[in-house]
Amino acid sequence: MPPTDTDERRLRFESLTLPLMQVLYASARRLAGDPEDAADLLQETYLRAYRTFDNFRLGTNCKAWLFTILYSVFFNRRKQRQREVGPLPPDVLEQRFNAYIEAPAGPEDELDNAPEPGLRWSRDVEAALGALPAAFRAAVLLVDVEELSYEDAATALGCPVGTLRSRLFRGRRLLFAALHDYARRTGYRGRMDP
Repeated sequence: MPPTDTDERRLRFESLTLPLMQVLYASARRLAGDPEDAADLLQETYLRAYRTFDNFRLGTNCKAWLFTILYSVFFNRRKQRQREVGPLPPDVLEQRFNAYIEAPAGPEDELDNAPEPGLRWSRDVEAALGALPAAFRAAVLLVDVEELSYEDAATALGCPVGTLRSRLFRGRRLLFAALHDYARRTGYRGRMDP
């Protein structure tokens, strides 16, 4: 029995998207914070991707296309649950940043650097990422962790490149402030610029 168009479509979809499943799950886990919610988010992402696979242009960035769907699903869920936290005003961000920079260094603590299973970084880094407002966290994860271009990340988030750059700048500053003491405890010395 010869393969049908549906079989060929499914095989093409699987060959392009399944190798990216681990990367997408890791991002879904960081976004959702819970393994079960992340799995649901990933499942819905793949269902939507399969349903709209005819809209995908071969030869374009499949990873960016899947991240676009993942973030769309995530933000739509947040809006439905009315849990979306708006971005912090710039003056509040500046105050937080300055407070962390000007705070005296605390005592050198013993660190438990063993990350939890499935995490790429220490608990401190995961907590700092998790504490970022969702829009800033999304920008940092897509550009700095997943290494998407500004254009692809902006497309994934459905915003202009300038907005992405602004969110990325603010997210990096908040991370810098939140991780300043951690960096000192783990051996990064001297002036650390954001």
